[in-house]
Parts: sequence; structure tokens; C-alpha cells
Amino acid sequence: MTPTTPNWIQAARQLLLSRQIDNLEIDSLVPQGKIKYQFSAHGHELAQVLLAQALDHPHDAATVYYRSRPFVLASGLSPTAALAAGMARAAGPTLGRDVGVMFNLPSRGGITIFPTSGDVGAQYTPAVGWAQAIQYRTQVMRQAEWQNAIAVALGGDGSVAANGFWAALNIVTTLKLPYLFFIEDNSYGISVPSAFQVPEGNVAQNLTCYGGLCIRDGSGSQPDQAWQAISSAVEYVRSGAGPCLLRLRVPRLLGHTYVDNQAYKSAQQRAEEAARDPLVHLKDYLEAEKIFTAAQWQALEQEVAQEIDAALHAAEETPQPEPASALHHRFFEGVAPHQGGLRPEGANLPLGPDLPQPSGPRINLIDAVRRTLEVEMTHNPRLLVFGEDVGVKGGVHGATHDMQHHFGPERVFDTSLNEDGIIGRSIGMALAGLLPVPEIQFRKYADPAHEQINDLGFLRWRTANHFAAPVIVRIPVGFSKKTGDPWHSFSAEAVYAHTLGWRIAFPSNAEDAVGLLRTALRGDDPTFFFEHRALLDTPEGRRPYPGDAYCLPFGRAARLLEGRALTIVTWGAMVGRCLEAAQNFPGQVDLFDLRTIIPWDQEAVLESVHHTGKALIVHEDTLTSGFGAEISAIIAEQAFNHLDAPIARLATPDVPIPYNIPMMDAVLPTAARIQERIQTLLAY
Repeated sequence: MTPTTPNWIQAARQLLLSRQIDNLEIDSLVPQGKIKYQFSAHGHELAQVLLAQALDHPHDAATVYYRSRPFVLASGLSPTAALAAGMARAAGPTLGRDVGVMFNLPSRGGITIFPTSGDVGAQYTPAVGWAQAIQYRTQVMRQAEWQNAIAVALGGDGSVAANGFWAALNIVTTLKLPYLFFIEDNSYGISVPSAFQVPEGNVAQNLTCYGGLCIRDGSGSQPDQAWQAISSAVEYVRSGAGPCLLRLRVPRLLGHTYVDNQAYKSAQQRAEEAARDPLVHLKDYLEAEKIFTAAQWQALEQEVAQEIDAALHAAEETPQPEPASALHHRFFEGVAPHQGGLRPEGANLPLGPDLPQPSGPRINLIDAVRRTLEVEMTHNPRLLVFGEDVGVKGGVHGATHDMQHHFGPERVFDTSLNEDGIIGRSIGMALAGLLPVPEIQFRKYADPAHEQINDLGFLRWRTANHFAAPVIVRIPVGFSKKTGDPWHSFSAEAVYAHTLGWRIAFPSNAEDAVGLLRTALRGDDPTFFFEHRALLDTPEGRRPYPGDAYCLPFGRAARLLEGRALTIVTWGAMVGRCLEAAQNFPGQVDLFDLRTIIPWDQEAVLESVHHTGKALIVHEDTLTSGFGAEISAIIAEQAFNHLDAPIARLATPDVPIPYNIPMMDAVLPTAARIQERIQTLLAY
């Protein structure tokens, strides 16, 4: 239960702590060049430290933004760590990897604070995932210790215009999730007034008629009013009544950052904001309520100043991070994170054998995906499958057909039409110890989620393995067996090959699909699992089912043909076309199906080129900056002295895939064009 009365002395200490750290940075550390970014929280402190007191459930979680340091300090971050963060020292929560105001705080028996995103509004949908995980862990996993926990997203008034805010709003209201929007309205987004974000600048007023949402509005400067608003909002969400939006009006007493002099504000505006300084109001309130005398306040100020002096000395004494450590934690390195995924709770399943045990008739690739998901869901109660139309319909491609009937709507469910919400909530679910397996219907439709995809990919890295979010994203890609078009036929894997921290699987057949998907589901890293539309239910993709334990390691290419004169590297739907073309050159073509893009099997490819002296890379993605260019560069760097001909690439020209079939055939690499290129290279 939320405490009825806050610890006002603790609140005063935390407010002074935040304010004095700000002042120290502004007056000393920034001018000295010891920190490079300074985002002041002047005016926001009281609301945040009171919120931290209200969040006393061990499974509460919050997403924060760059002005949330008072909240993080009040939640357990030490002043030494806070100062070390700004100074990029090893004692900071990101070990010097991220900007000093980008905090994270794994649970130590109390609140979890998610890694901060650098994108405005990106904090809202990850908090949705935690809120849904609370529901899942209490109602499905029957874990009573999660009962009455809530998720909170802190944000400024500028962030309510972002896509993530509206995605989260729709999800939490339709699902009635235990979620609190904590909006600190300081009336400005850098220099832009809040009236540019929502009509008349008050999001709470505008959302009073929004179905399923409790609205609270109040002052973040007046201590008693702020506590009443915060405690009632938290208690409402804890009660299970549904989500709540709390808007607190706070002053931004300094600029957006250290270099912002607020010249866009009038003298009258600045005076009005100064009159709402929560520090002054808290001091007056404590004296009026006879909690503190003026002398006691002064003594507390001196005590906090001494604490900060000691913290600064300790931060400056901590070493710089080891420069080479920047290369660590891009992926799982054998050490479990403090929080996120299945490994910290010992719920991960071991990898199975890497040798298939084929049985039964050949099955379609799409059936292989469904069967693998069903097997893993049977073994792993934390695995959830969701996306647009995956529930009752069973997926627009049939991958989840009848799965909701087998596993229930809590584990296989439909989502709102919002990819930011699909991927964003996956982050929160993974951080809450679940295994989310979202489906994006087509590769192009993942674009609205690009912000969340980027954040998720290097979350482990930027927190130095404090957090990790293993999420397996299934995406049908490429042209179909019947047609193409500019929207549904994207392959475009090179975009994600450049997205940090993601593994990429691209199977060309049912057997590989089973092995790679199971490896991803039992692994520790975010993974894109591409399912080519032209292979889902066509003969080229059919193989016998390789068994319920088969796990195919990433980075192991399949050698489909052995030859002495030319190395061909390909993947996806181009595998079948390359096989067809190479049949006319028996014993001459060494053909490799990469099967995974990140990582890819450099060793096998380079070894082959050392023997053949020639290389052809064939892929469906566009030519310019396609992944074939990366393979070509590695071959040129590491096998140049073995080459007997220029490295060749055959790919789609830099145009979208046309709807007209003859036009589609004109741009995609065909078996005939691959055969021509093989002949040219062999004759070189």
C-alpha cells in the first residue's frame, strides 16, 4: 500500500541533494570541462522524490528521461555514481558508455529503473511491457509477489506529442494495465511552448474524455498538493482500476541544457516560475508544519553539501573505464545480466544438439516455424507470441494458426496496429523476465518501430550488462511466389545488419528454420528471424522436420555444392535460384547458404575463396550498401592475394520491387542472370 504520509525529512534531503549536485555541475564541473552534458532538474525535484517514496513495491518499475535524476537518486542511486556518470567514470551506472543523465537501476529488492533512451517519448511503450508482464506473472504464472505492482513512465510535456506516448495510451487503456503516466509539465520543450504539443498545452485537460483513463492534475511545487496527487494516482493504479495519467505543473528554472539561456522567456515568465520553486515551498511548508525549523534546514543543507563534497572526491578518485571495454557486451558473453531475459532467474532452456534428427514427410517452412514455437511454448511458460492478427486469425501467413486455442489468449494475442507498441512493449516484457516473440507482418511495416529497435539492440551494451532484453522478432520478408509490390516485398536486411546488437537469421528451408528459431528462443540476444514469403509454402523450402531439440548455431553456413573454380555466397530465396543456375557447371561452383547474416560465416567463405580465387555474392536486397558489399569488403581485405578475378555482386537494382510480375522478374536476380554471371566469371 502507498504510505499515507511521506517522509518529509527524506524528501527534503533528496531535493537538496539533487539541487546541490546540479549547482556543483553548473558552477564548477562544466566550466572546468569535467562534464560535457548538463541537464538541470531545477524545479522538477519535489514531484520526483515524492513519486520515488510512493513506489515502494519490490516489483514496481519506471522508465525515465534525461531530467529524471532526482527520481533516480531518491530510488537508490548514490551521489558518487551520479557524479561519476556525468564525468564518464567507471563508477557511473553505464561505465562511461552513455551520457551522464542516462541512468539505469536494476532492482535491488526495490524499484527497477529502465535504461534511459535518448529519444523523446521512447520511454512509454517499454513501461507498457512491464505492466503487461505484471498481469501475466500474477494471472498466468500465479506469482502472488507481483500482485499490485505498477509501471510508471516519467516524461515532460513535450514527450506527449511523440508516437510512443499515443501508442502506450491506446494499449494500457484497452488492456486496463497497471500503468501511470507521470507528466512533468514545465510548459516548454526546449524553446517550444507546450501549446505546440497539445491543444492549449494541457494534455490532462484534453484527455478527460479518453475511455478507460483516470486523470489527475495538480501542482508539483506545493508539497501537500503534490503528495496528495501522487499518492492518490499511485493508489488508483495499484487497486487494479486501470491506468492513470497524472499531470503535475512544475517550473523549469534553468534552460533545457547548460548552454540554454532561456532568452525566449520574458522576465515576467521567469519571475512567475521562480515563485513556484518547490525548494522554497518545501522549506516553508516544513517550517509551517513544525517538522523543521529554519536552523534545522540550514544544518541539513550543510550536511548535504558535505555529503556531495565526499561524493565528488570519491567520483574523481574512481578510474576511467578501460578503453578496450567499449568492445564488450555487444552480445551475451557468458555472464548473465543483472536483470532481463530468462537467465537471471534460471529460467533459460539449454541448447539442444546441432545435428538434425529428420523424421516424417517434408514440411513447409511456415509449418516448421509454427511447430517450433509450439514445442518451445510447451517447455517455456514465459514465452509469449503476439502481433497484429496473430491471435484468432492465426497470422496473415498462418504461422500462429490455432495457437491461441492451444495456449490461450494470454500467451498468443493480438495487438493494436502500432509497431512502436509491439516492439516497445517487448522490451518491458523481456526486462520483466519474459520471452517476447512479436511478429511484424511485413518487413516494411517494421519501420515505425525503428526507434525502439535501435534502443533494444544496444541496451545490453549501454548498461554494461546491467540489463538485457532478448526479444525474438519474426518478420516475413521479400517477394511472394505470386507477386511483389513496393510495400510488402521488402527484403532490406542490410538496414538491420547495421543495427547494433541484433542477430539476424535468414533460413532458406524448413530444417534450418527450426534449428535457427530454437537457437534464438533459447539464446540471450535480440534476434530478427526473417521468413521469406516465397519459401513459406513452396517446394524449395520444404524439408523433413529435424526434431524437437535441434539447435543450429548462428554463423555456420551450409555448403550446398562443392566446386573448385568459383565461390557463390547467398541466402534466403536466392539459394534456390543459385542452385538452379549452378547445376550447369558441375564440380566448378562452391555454393554457400549463409543462413545467418549477423554473425555470418566469414571463415568458411574465406577458406573457399582461397581455393577458388573467384567470388560471386547474390542477394535480393538492393545493390548499394546491400550486405553483399560487406562480404565483398571482407574478401577484398583478407583474401585479396588469392583472387583471380574481380569480386562480383548480383542483386536487385536500387528500386523497390514492382507489382507487375514481368517488371518484378526484371529487377530480381533470376536463375538465368545468375548463370550468365557464373559463366562470365569462370571465363575470366
